[in-house]
Amino acid sequence: MKPPLPEPLKNQTVDAHCHLDIFTSDGPAGGDVAAVLAEAASVGVDRVVQVGCDVESSRFAVECANAWPGKVLAAIAIHPNDAARLEDLDTALRIIDQMSAEPRVRAIGETGLDHFRTAESGRGVQERSFREHIAMAKRHKKALMIHDRDAHDDVLRVLREEGAPDEVIFHCFSGDDEMAKECVASGFILSFAGTVTFSNAPRLRTALLQVPLTQLLVETDAPFLTPSPFRGRPNAPYLIPVTIRAIAQVRGEDPEVVAAAVSETATRVFGPF
Repeated sequence: MKPPLPEPLKNQTVDAHCHLDIFTSDGPAGGDVAAVLAEAASVGVDRVVQVGCDVESSRFAVECANAWPGKVLAAIAIHPNDAARLEDLDTALRIIDQMSAEPRVRAIGETGLDHFRTAESGRGVQERSFREHIAMAKRHKKALMIHDRDAHDDVLRVLREEGAPDEVIFHCFSGDDEMAKECVASGFILSFAGTVTFSNAPRLRTALLQVPLTQLLVETDAPFLTPSPFRGRPNAPYLIPVTIRAIAQVRGEDPEVVAAAVSETATRVFGPF
């Protein structure tokens, strides 16, 4: 069952990472996308970053951003788990590199490392792909959006070895407070999803306290990672206020202050929508 609409935020804010292609069916400019965006805007979430994970979904992201100026920006990449199983990764990377020049593509990602779903035999390919995406972000002067699952040390090692782009976002941050401190000191942006509301995530809430508002984003990763108390039900950008209010409660801050700060950070990192 679909969760109910939350109380609207007064300050407009941003869903910094979602996958509209997974839960809409009419194409980038279709009615489903319009309905999702309108529903989100009705509760104060007036902009989203649409994220690609392969060539097809990255094309969707670019088309969606072009179809919805002022509301949608694109992030494009080959997801680390896809990188490990593609027969022709080089061709896929070339296509992503070409699309990266599109003006409404504002981030390269989600890319990174995943030691949870990819066996050790595929990790070398993942790392090569990650390094290629880092180079793309630098070449095209775009933010780098990182997927990091059970691979914290290796992700940070590769960033050190390659040299991080100017803007680095840890999508769905999952590290502890020590990692958060290291990322903050490096100037990285930490984006928190509905996982921060889960009862089994006290370490994530401790990590949240290490992040200044100027380095904080909030995301849904919709249709995944629905925040409590709706965990297990479908996620969508309109549920961002639930996560923002939970984050504000943990931090002892006004939710409207958090919403405004997230909006400012998103604009600084991604540019105007």
